[in-house]
Amino acid sequence: MSYSTEQARLDIAAAHRLGARMGFNEGFNGGHFTLMAPQRRDLVFTIANGTHWQEVRPDNVIAIDMAGNTVEGIGQVERSAFHIHSALHRARPDLRCFLHAHLPYATALSMLEDNRLKPYCQQALRFHSKCAYYDHYNALAHQGDEGDRMAAALGNRCSVLFLGQHGVITGGPSVGQAFHDLYYLERACMNQVMALWTNRPLREVPEEMAIKAEQQYDSQRSEAELHFASLKRLLAMEDAAFAESDRRVAGGVTVEA
Repeated sequence: MSYSTEQARLDIAAAHRLGARMGFNEGFNGGHFTLMAPQRRDLVFTIANGTHWQEVRPDNVIAIDMAGNTVEGIGQVERSAFHIHSALHRARPDLRCFLHAHLPYATALSMLEDNRLKPYCQQALRFHSKCAYYDHYNALAHQGDEGDRMAAALGNRCSVLFLGQHGVITGGPSVGQAFHDLYYLERACMNQVMALWTNRPLREVPEEMAIKAEQQYDSQRSEAELHFASLKRLLAMEDAAFAESDRRVAGGVTVEA
């Protein structure tokens, strides 16, 4: 099933609402979620600056061009959101969705001198070869070239980017896959940070088993869409604007580039 414009708006709106429910936001913001419009490479769906994640609905999602101009909807994109996400979308058109959040445990991990996600627990193995790191904190991303540096750090192979002292970014071909990764990435970081609190030696999963587990997770990537669809069903119980989402994506989503 391919994304329609209607479904794209619904999914990026749902990601914001679900993110607020899970505590992924800070205040009315604390991160930025974007999705490239279906069959476009020059139009991105996001929310206007000043919109609380909890009030996002498909009808107040805005569309911006790659210069940051609002071409559909009311309001303007936040400056750092534009600089970060426009660069990522230009560099990685295969990843149609980028979710950046200041998740509590992922951000805590990004603050450590040794800030790498280690193969300590099973959830971390989902990301064993998928993480890149941008360790150079350059204040707020109010300059366009900061997004370019982040995109360069992500590279062509990874889909997860840890930002030093700043949080994380996950990218995926659909909102469902990017959100699934964001959720489990925070769980993996939580496990690692909590284990570090014990101040006891930690055991790493042997490399052979880490690779095997990651391959097993990769073989069942369709579960990401099932996970996201189930979360949207819960959301639909509270807001009729999301009531049709589960029927539209029950067979999974394939995004056309």
